Amino acid sequence: MTAERHAVGAIVLDGSGRILLVRRANAPAQGLWSIPGGRVEGGETSEVAVIRELREETGLVGVVIREVGTIRLAAADGGTYLVRDFLVSTDGAPDPVAGDDAADAAWFVIDDLAQVDTSPGLVDALVAWNVIGS
Repeated sequence: MTAERHAVGAIVLDGSGRILLVRRANAPAQGLWSIPGGRVEGGETSEVAVIRELREETGLVGVVIREVGTIRLAAADGGTYLVRDFLVSTDGAPDPVAGDDAADAAWFVIDDLAQVDTSPGLVDALVAWNVIGS
């Protein structure tokens, strides 16, 4: 049995009703848009990991506001990821730059998310956690 792996996601909203998403360069959900995030490395707290992942994938510097939800995702090898998602504020830099595991990074109008090719369950989770409206 494969151990559960820990991962994090950064939910970043701006004052204009937009959410920051990255196009995933690698599996899982390769090619789809999702929130910046990834695995928690040994010795890191989830809060440290989410800020590191945000910086690596978008170039933005952030501060954790609060945890908003947790999900479990199936891994390709049959294991699972326990993903803790955090609301994060950024330093105000408007233009993310894709890096690390991100093929692209951009701001999306929240009301337009239904037309964006997002990772499975992303929009439903954001709605369920009252991060965005339905």
